[in-house]
Amino acid sequence: MNKVISTKMRSGGEILLDGLIAHGASRFFCVPGESYLAALDALVDRTDKLAVITCRQEGGAAYMAEAHGKLTGSPGICFCSRGPGAANAMIGVHTAFQDSTPMLLFIGQISRADVGREAFQALDYQLVYAGVAKKVMKINDAARIPEQLGQAWNTAVNGRPGPVVVELPEDMLKQQAQVRDLPPIRIALPAPSTESMQKFAALLRQAQDPLLLIGGAGWTAAANEWAQQFSERHGIAVATAFRRSSSFDNTHAHYIGELGLAPNPKLVEQFRNSDLIIAVGARLGDITTAGYTTLTPPLRDGCNPSQKLVHIHISGDEIGAVFCVDLGIVSQPENFLKMACTLAYAGAPNNGNNDRSKKDRSPQDKKQRLQQGHQCYLDWLNQTRNVGSKVRMEQIMQHLRSRLDSDSIITVGAGNFSVWGQRNYQFTRPNTFLGSTNGSMGYGVPSAISAKLENPDCTVVSFSGDGCFMMNGQELATAMQYRANVIFLVVNNGRLGTIRNHQEAHYPNRVSATELENPDFVALAKAYGAYSERVTQTADFPPAFENALKANLPAVIEIQVDY
Repeated sequence: MNKVISTKMRSGGEILLDGLIAHGASRFFCVPGESYLAALDALVDRTDKLAVITCRQEGGAAYMAEAHGKLTGSPGICFCSRGPGAANAMIGVHTAFQDSTPMLLFIGQISRADVGREAFQALDYQLVYAGVAKKVMKINDAARIPEQLGQAWNTAVNGRPGPVVVELPEDMLKQQAQVRDLPPIRIALPAPSTESMQKFAALLRQAQDPLLLIGGAGWTAAANEWAQQFSERHGIAVATAFRRSSSFDNTHAHYIGELGLAPNPKLVEQFRNSDLIIAVGARLGDITTAGYTTLTPPLRDGCNPSQKLVHIHISGDEIGAVFCVDLGIVSQPENFLKMACTLAYAGAPNNGNNDRSKKDRSPQDKKQRLQQGHQCYLDWLNQTRNVGSKVRMEQIMQHLRSRLDSDSIITVGAGNFSVWGQRNYQFTRPNTFLGSTNGSMGYGVPSAISAKLENPDCTVVSFSGDGCFMMNGQELATAMQYRANVIFLVVNNGRLGTIRNHQEAHYPNRVSATELENPDFVALAKAYGAYSERVTQTADFPPAFENALKANLPAVIEIQVDY
């Protein structure tokens, strides 16, 4: 932790940046604006402690900050100017909200004297951001910056993590004040009570076929390790929530897949047939539960005796929000799983009547079911697809799985192409996958840049569709400026494929608005100064990928696929 304690007279901009440094911030992402010039001026004397990444559009800057928050667990920080800049940044704030990512968005605001006059680029951020941020606050007095910055930081990281929006009137940032910086407050994370763990142990003993669903708010590398130990100790299959695939080692014998978009039907069947769902960290949202249909506990109507649900979440507001639970535990995932590992092995069900009508839960039977579940996952992973196409994406993914190191990071945007990066790659280490659970397009490029800046020695591979890439492809300039040597894969089918699929399914023979006329992506990348190649058949990919690895530059590989 960088500790800065100062009592000299400083501007609001200086106090703010010193406060961020005191809280441990190392970089922020921005598009400069005149409404926070005093903060940018303060940066000049602090570049040795706080790096700035200048982006090309506020949406890209906000995505980069959100990705930083995902990777580190510390708030990703974004600065933008008022009005249009703040509106552009909203997409990253919405992503952080739905993805439970700690983030701070600082918006330069009109002067305090001009409030209520509809001044140039004025917006009421309390109204604009009310539904997509955990909190919206305004700092009106430079002397209160340490206090209110601490509030914003703690709100972003505690409970269910999320974004906090902070308004900074431009005249306040110029205001001089003599005030102490405050170090970050350390708050003990929630842990289960002894009573709740006893209740959980009883449910676990009674279960014939429990299933562990993991990933989400408050997830850490240590939680990943404890989840593996808990699974092994009790012989429990593990599934990951939507776009949380790196929360568990995908090569582990107990892993059965991701409950995401177009999931393995056999995984869904196994999930529905499980008599005890142990959901740790996951929100049990729309995609993870297939439109709230995968879980059998009914909505608000009382619990289903054939399937019990234990929901462990860092925020009590999420427990029982949609599904009836048999046991809800407010706990940080790591704390719960660590305690769960101390429970005695849940052997044969303790039903007191020697009922043999249910499945045998002998160790051998458990082992067989775990093997079957993992094999179903492997079969789904290696399923032959794209038969007849010149470019076989499943073969490209096989190459990436064999070529990349375990610490390599994969990022995806939104669209049909994203399935390859999130479902057909195998993650073995935590924090090696970045994807937006709110399904926002344009995420793959900026999130990859942020990941590379945070992990310069790791290979970072970004997946974008042609439509997705065009939404934030201009951040390739940011990658070039800061030598974030990401390999950007652009899967080009000349259309907005996901929406086209929906049209063909629901409005057959009435396709509209989904055809795209794209630029030459290879030429476009070269114009930025990046390395680039085009792949038109499967055999082209391995050498193109090796060239990209050796280029020592950001690289774009356009993969032309059949619709």
